[in-house]
Amino acid sequence: MADREAGGEQAETEPRPAAVTFVTTEHFTLQGARSSTIAEATGRATMFLGAVSGGLVALGLIATAAGVGTAFYAFALILLPTLVLVGLATFNRVLQSGIEDLGYASRIARLRGYYFQYAPELVGYLLSVPPAERLHMQGIGGGRWQKFLTVAGMVGAVTAALAGSAVGLLAAVVSDHLLIVALIVGVLVATAVLAALIHFQVSTWRRAAATLPEGQ
Repeated sequence: MADREAGGEQAETEPRPAAVTFVTTEHFTLQGARSSTIAEATGRATMFLGAVSGGLVALGLIATAAGVGTAFYAFALILLPTLVLVGLATFNRVLQSGIEDLGYASRIARLRGYYFQYAPELVGYLLSVPPAERLHMQGIGGGRWQKFLTVAGMVGAVTAALAGSAVGLLAAVVSDHLLIVALIVGVLVATAVLAALIHFQVSTWRRAAATLPEGQ
């Protein structure tokens, strides 16, 4: 009698086959969604860097053909701000993709907890870490320099350099081609833009992380 009751209790605690199917399907779907967000972020960053490369090549051709004169300054002061706008749009989108990836990774981490809860014998065969480390296991998070290593951080750095170059070039025109003025203004603007973008990225990640369930 006692064995029957124990067997009945065990059967009640085991997940139903339908639940197992739902969980594994959800895990597979989330993995595909993560791949999509990573591919989109990489593709957008690649398009942005391609636009920057093409623009700088065109700027060099203008300087070679017409010299560093009125045509060069007019072309540069139109091209560089345009690239900055493209960079800001790309930065915002790849940051959104990173936040989406965080959400997918968090849901996958919860599913892994479900696996180990109902099949503890898998601990010796699958990578098992404490709940607080499950996101780190999937490549989410890092040290204090991680904010500069993300796709958004890279795009932000290039965008800040373009913004500093545009403002520095404008300062050179206004100051009658004083190199020191152009360098100081350009570096200050680039530093300020990079600091603002990194701060925005960090605050966005913190808000997203605050919405995750505890232990992740």
